[in-house]
Amino acid sequence: MADIDGFEAVLTQSLTIRVILGGIAALFGALVAEWLHIPLPWMLGPLMVVASLKVASAPISGARPLRHAGQWVIGTSLGLYFTPHIVTLVIRHWGVIVVGTVLPVLLSMFGTWVLWYLGRTSIKTAWFSTAIGGSSEMSNLAERWGARVDLVASAHSLRILVVVIVIPFAYQALGFQGSDLRGLSAGVGSNKEWLLLISVTVTAGFLSQKYDLPNAWVLGPLIVSMLMTAGAYVHLALPSEVIKAGQLLIGWSLGDRYRPGFFKAAPRFLTSVLVYTMGSLLIVAAFGLLVSSFSELSLATIWLGYAPGGLAEMSITAKVLALGVPLVTAMQVSRMVLVVVVTGWFYNLFVRRIEARLPHRAE
Repeated sequence: MADIDGFEAVLTQSLTIRVILGGIAALFGALVAEWLHIPLPWMLGPLMVVASLKVASAPISGARPLRHAGQWVIGTSLGLYFTPHIVTLVIRHWGVIVVGTVLPVLLSMFGTWVLWYLGRTSIKTAWFSTAIGGSSEMSNLAERWGARVDLVASAHSLRILVVVIVIPFAYQALGFQGSDLRGLSAGVGSNKEWLLLISVTVTAGFLSQKYDLPNAWVLGPLIVSMLMTAGAYVHLALPSEVIKAGQLLIGWSLGDRYRPGFFKAAPRFLTSVLVYTMGSLLIVAAFGLLVSSFSELSLATIWLGYAPGGLAEMSITAKVLALGVPLVTAMQVSRMVLVVVVTGWFYNLFVRRIEARLPHRAE
């Protein structure tokens, strides 16, 4: 019994050291990225450094509570944008938001064909690998329907990595910079307001996680802080240092998904995911150009709202570049909810019938 306790203590100590080293690597990446003037330095810097070290078998790690803390920061800060005036603005552009919910289905159809044809995988694995929802939610659906969960998780990790890197650099090259700056002073507010905001949003995060809400620690706090701001219960903005810390934790957690040999595990499949992701970005670009011709919203805002990235990552990009944060958030949330709800149903109703007519493909 004593030997088991001693082993557990050593294991815990080793994990703690790996997390500390991971935090140092993430902070180093953020500082270097800021020094080099890389776009979104506090997210992309940690992401690229931690991912590179993980692939190189470095003894570093992340921690789920730290990832949840970063998601809480992002979700809460996004909700604080939704003042009564902004809510009215979002409602006014409901058409653009609704149109954006159709695009993910088209992208999934395109991606399913690419992964089936180029990646030589089954239709079911291709379908759940290209549905633009959360990685964990799509992996759960893949397991339920008998698809390759490892390939599905890898596909979503690579898609997020590519989108999160390509879009900020592309926006920097195109000179896209908005003026959607908050009129609130960060950190200003009574202690009562801050206590109310923190306690309620943290509770929302725990409850969202308990009841398996998608992207729980982003969506739960976001909804609650949005309702509190829209109802004028709070009038706050998180300090910039807290926002940077949240971005660092998000970038660190994204980089921590990678493992040694990740890019060698299934090269044909991952290459097809890369082709699908780049093709999706081009489709989104064309779709955004079409929608912008009928809307007063800027093209840069529409592209971010429709981008096949993650809710937190695309919203962070909008926040840093000051590009229609509430509208980008509303479009990304609508897309995410729709994808999580309809992906399994759409597969059962339509995709399975297509799969039944094709030759069986072993994976």
